[in-house]
Amino acid sequence: MLERYGKLAEAALRDEPPSRDDARRILDGEGFELLPLLHAAFVPRQQHFGRRVMVHVLNNLQNGLCPEDCGYCSQSRDSQSNIRKYPMKSSEEILAEAEKAARAGASRYCMVLSGRGPSLERTRQLADMIRQVKQRYPIEVCLSVGLIDDEKAAILAEAGLDRLNHNLNTSESHYPHICSTHTYRDRIETLLSAKKNGIEICSGVILGVGESSEDAIEVAFELRKLEVPSIPVNFLIPIEGNPLLSDGSLSPERCLRALAMMRLVNPRAEIRVAGGREGHLRSMEVLALWPANSLFVEGYLTTKGDAVRDTYQMIREAGFEIEGNPLMDADGREAAKAEGFALPSRLTGRDGELLKPEVIRIG
Repeated sequence: MLERYGKLAEAALRDEPPSRDDARRILDGEGFELLPLLHAAFVPRQQHFGRRVMVHVLNNLQNGLCPEDCGYCSQSRDSQSNIRKYPMKSSEEILAEAEKAARAGASRYCMVLSGRGPSLERTRQLADMIRQVKQRYPIEVCLSVGLIDDEKAAILAEAGLDRLNHNLNTSESHYPHICSTHTYRDRIETLLSAKKNGIEICSGVILGVGESSEDAIEVAFELRKLEVPSIPVNFLIPIEGNPLLSDGSLSPERCLRALAMMRLVNPRAEIRVAGGREGHLRSMEVLALWPANSLFVEGYLTTKGDAVRDTYQMIREAGFEIEGNPLMDADGREAAKAEGFALPSRLTGRDGELLKPEVIRIG
């Protein structure tokens, strides 16, 4: 019975993906039990990344004000979500948040700008911010700014940008169901412009947007074809007011199977358990660390997420380690240390009391 899992792991070590039929079975649970599947996915994860976990912090530089109609996004023109729109933050704010991310132990600072794509002037402004962040802090910079061409990619590359993020999100055939104001091909061209100019690319998927298993598998293999070294796997966050809320497909097991499938198709890539991990994986969240080797802390673009301390505790207690950076401060290192018995704050409340109220002595 375990032989088929061993074959999956051995193939991944040779950088060979599963067949598309096996990828579908992995995703749909046909003949592949979850726990041995996660172990098979862990084998290439450990080979290429050990037990390290890379931590990323997102900075939403500009909120809303977007002309695109991506149905999953609370910043899109069609969203009725309750968000405050604001223009690009000041350089002081951006640098302060970069320092905070570095001191918390993040491996990468991810700057995100809403909109279809930056103008040349804005691209040069962002290039200047990239230089300043990299001069001051020992942290890599990833930028997500929508569509760019070769000229803008060259400006960002010259500034020392480490990575450009632009997610494919879903398959080419399903793409018109989630966005109509730009195409799947537009996204491919942006990634190719970055690669052409020597910028490492980051591109992933968002699941739970009405896609079929075949759609999820198609984008996994497209990311392999593009040799994407950093793949975020997002799970749709149902933000009230968005056109896309939930297709009912995302159980914790389905999410873990998707992460395992993505790892086995892309054995050498950094697989990130990204948006929606807390709400969709719930009590099984820690199991994501077997196929995935990176994650976000302190929330996403417009939604909350687990804090640094809680995330570090989860990583540590599962026997993994935070990759960190040289500037990681005392608070970050303290959060990464082992500790004894500790109840979650939802049980102890604000006062940290361990005893049940009815047994506490009065007076």
